[in-house]
Amino acid sequence: MLRPDKPDNKGMKPKNARVPVHKHGPQIQRKNEVRIIGGLWKRTKLKVADKPGLRPTPDRVRETLFNWLGQDLSGMRCMDAFAGTGALGFEAASRGAKDVVLVEQDSALIEQLKRTQSQLAAHHVQVQRGDGVAALRQAAPLSQHVIFLDPPFDSALGEPALAAAARALAPQGWIYLEGPRAWTADQLAPLGLVLHRHLKAGAVHAHLLRTTTPAELAAAHAAAKVLAAAPTDPSPETSPGA
Repeated sequence: MLRPDKPDNKGMKPKNARVPVHKHGPQIQRKNEVRIIGGLWKRTKLKVADKPGLRPTPDRVRETLFNWLGQDLSGMRCMDAFAGTGALGFEAASRGAKDVVLVEQDSALIEQLKRTQSQLAAHHVQVQRGDGVAALRQAAPLSQHVIFLDPPFDSALGEPALAAAARALAPQGWIYLEGPRAWTADQLAPLGLVLHRHLKAGAVHAHLLRTTTPAELAAAHAAAKVLAAAPTDPSPETSPGA
């Protein structure tokens, strides 16, 4: 379900984005709340628990992400594998996503997610307690149109989560990945993914990834065949000793 902000131009490098800056002074995002940016529940505030390491995606980064996704997620199935406050998943639901699964391990955060779900009457949002990587591995192959990955910042969960997400992603689907480093094309290619958009906000690298198209796969295979068929440099001949 390919709905980028603009038609994808094959052969062009992915665009890097800057987080929007307000010219009349920065908007203050209170430590104990984030807000839904758009859609049905626009401007609704979500509470942020005082938990060590809980780092919800800032409002302005989410605004950029959903500009990339094209605002309207009608009919899409989404999973927020490390939900935390649920800001990404509830934002997707607010913008028309058909089904949203929020996965979280922490019991206090689960209770907060359920309270928010009840407050919004978000019947198409499912709150699931468990491990995000395990939930992705258990998801049906090719079943999710948008997958949000914002694992604990200093954890080693990024790689296994991305591998599991690539398997669960529907054709022409999207993976949003936050982490402390930028992912390269060489790292993404074995997973069948390519970078569509990227931004850096402070220490955070935010990526919007998509599945590799058949044309891109064919081009990659053709290039590999050319490289395999290329003659190798002959070993230098050794002269007999004098």
